[in-house]
Amino acid sequence: MTPQHAETAQWMLPRPIRLGVVSFVNTLPLIDGLENLADIELRCTVPSLLLEMLISDEVDLALCSSIDYQRSSTPLTVVPAGLLGCDGPTLTVRLYSAIPIDRLSTVYCDTDSHTSIVLLQILLKELYGIEPRLIDYDARERVAHNRVLHWPQALMLIGDKVVTDSPPAIRYPYQLDLGAAWAQLTGLPFVFALWLAKRSTDAILIATASAILDRQRRHNQHRLDLIVHGRALPRNWPGDLASEYLKQKLAFEFTDRRRRGLELFFDKASEHGLIDQRCPLDFFGGDRKEPLLPRRPAPKGEGLPADMHPRL
Repeated sequence: MTPQHAETAQWMLPRPIRLGVVSFVNTLPLIDGLENLADIELRCTVPSLLLEMLISDEVDLALCSSIDYQRSSTPLTVVPAGLLGCDGPTLTVRLYSAIPIDRLSTVYCDTDSHTSIVLLQILLKELYGIEPRLIDYDARERVAHNRVLHWPQALMLIGDKVVTDSPPAIRYPYQLDLGAAWAQLTGLPFVFALWLAKRSTDAILIATASAILDRQRRHNQHRLDLIVHGRALPRNWPGDLASEYLKQKLAFEFTDRRRRGLELFFDKASEHGLIDQRCPLDFFGGDRKEPLLPRRPAPKGEGLPADMHPRL
C-alpha cells in the first residue's frame, strides 16, 4: 500500500475506528479532540483492562501498558503514532513508604497498573536488593483482600490520584518516583504505554488510525495550555503543576532513546523472570519509529480541518 493509498484509506472504512484509551490527564496530549471526530470511537477504561479489550476485539487499537506487548498471547504490533513516557521524574507513578524502602517486605500495588508493577519490581531488586511481596490494592476504594485498608505501610499509586488524592506526606516520609529511579538506574527514558494493535488487524484500518493519531498528537502539542485549563483544572489539578507535568515531565513521541529504554525494560523484565518470553518489537509498517503516513505540519487552530477526517 502506497502512502497515497493509505492517505485516502480512511474514506473506505465501513465503520469508525474503535480506540481503547485511558482518561488520565497524562493521556490528554495523545487523545484530546479525538472524541469530536466522526471516524473515531473512544472507549475508556483503566490501563490494566485495555489489553483484554484489544484481544477480545472490543477495540481496534489500544493505548496499552507497554509490558502488555510482552505478555500478550496474541501477536501484537506497535503503532508508532505516539507513546506515554518520561525522561526522569514522572510525578504520577510513585511508591509511598512509612519505613526505609530497603526494609520493605510488602507493597500494596494499584490494580490500575501492569507496567508500573513490573518496573517497581525491577527497581526494588536492582537499587535496593529487595523482593517484597506485592498485594493488589484498589486505590480508588482503598480495598485489599476485600477489606478496607486506607493507608498501608507501603503502596504504589499511578495516575491522577497521585496528585488529586495523594496520601499524606507525613505518613509516608520515604517516597520513590519510578521514572526518576529508572533514569538513575539506566540513564534512559521510560515508556509506560504504547499504541498497540493485533497483527491480524486490517492494514488499511491501522494505517488510517496511525495517521489520525499522529496528527492529533502533533496538533495537541500546540494547545497544551487549553488542555490544562479545559481538562486538567476541572479534575482538581493545580494549573501550574498540570502545565509542568504535560510540558516538561512527560514524553509523547517515539525517538531512538525511548526505544532503547523500552528494549532495556523488556530485557530486564525477562532477566528477572517477570515475563515468560522476550519477544522482539514489531512495528506496523516495518522496523520504524515514525508513523507510516507522511507527516504534515499540525494546524494550530482549535480543531483539525474537517476534510482531514471525513464523516464516514
